[in-house]
Amino acid sequence: MAEKTGKKPGKIKAFFSGIAKYFRDTRSEMKKVVWPSRKQVINNTIVVCVVVLISALVVLLLDFVFGLGMDLLLTAGA
Repeated sequence: MAEKTGKKPGKIKAFFSGIAKYFRDTRSEMKKVVWPSRKQVINNTIVVCVVVLISALVVLLLDFVFGLGMDLLLTAGA
């Protein structure tokens, strides 16, 4: 009687066929993607940079105002 190794040839074949199916499906989906034009990418990049700058300025302003408030509270109590 032959020894059993615990591995079945069907499982190995199914594993590699699953990997192949994954890459076939990925390639198929990538063909459906509508890529933005260069002009759209530049416009979106500018919008993101402006929003980040405005957000940074708001945080900086709030930090400054709250810092002044804390200084007033701490110096008034001393």
